[in-house]
Amino acid sequence: MTIVACTDFSEIAENSVNYAGIIAKITGSKLILYHSYTLPLHVSNTILPVTSFEKLINNTYHKLEKRAQSLSKLHDIEVVAECSFSGFEDQLAFLIKKYRATLLVMGMARKSLEQDLLGNTTSSVIKNIKIPVFAVPGGVEFNEVKKILFACDTPLLVPPSILKRIKKTAQNLGAEVEILSIEEELNELEANTTPNESFNNTDTYLEGINYYYKNVRSNTVIETIKKEIQNIQADILIMMPRQYGFWEALVHRSKTRVMASGLSIPLLSLPV
Repeated sequence: MTIVACTDFSEIAENSVNYAGIIAKITGSKLILYHSYTLPLHVSNTILPVTSFEKLINNTYHKLEKRAQSLSKLHDIEVVAECSFSGFEDQLAFLIKKYRATLLVMGMARKSLEQDLLGNTTSSVIKNIKIPVFAVPGGVEFNEVKKILFACDTPLLVPPSILKRIKKTAQNLGAEVEILSIEEELNELEANTTPNESFNNTDTYLEGINYYYKNVRSNTVIETIKKEIQNIQADILIMMPRQYGFWEALVHRSKTRVMASGLSIPLLSLPV
């Protein structure tokens, strides 16, 4: 297993890197430490000789390499430093393919009106990168994970690949899972399906871990999830991002991406 952790050396990003190092140690994974280099504004507005430009890049890479070495020594794991000057998401996708990464770890920015309207880097990655993304809020340190909250529309529609990932995560962390089914409207499928029939598929793929269900009918999905996090003292939230077409995207935002800012616990986004 290979994990990619992104850093811009900010406090929030470095906190997520520390978290990624512990996850890599627990799972016996290789860690790729990635930084996308951007020229400072005052530098980009001036004409620099090639040697000065190369010096800036080399200094940044040496800083990244030093951080990788400290993580490797601290957690006794393999850490590779990767620094690029190209587009962040394009290079990120390249590295994921290059190392066959199965998890991406990033920092989660604090909530703001601007993020509500435009999103942020983490929410953009959740939308565009097709591997699980683990978003860690600033200041949240790794502690024993006892409870995982998996929020979804209906367990009947959760693909087996998602259920297997949830089971593996729970096994690795020794955690209990609550499956929170939130229904905004009663559709025909749900109306004609009994609870036992809905959960048969889920039971098959989650056998071997401790889990239970809770069904809630609510039109305020995000607030319901936040309330349940507090109720059960969840340590990690798992969600599946829903993809919308162009016209739908004008009136909808993925609830997973909305949750990717201002959350009090880490969010694991599992793409379908």
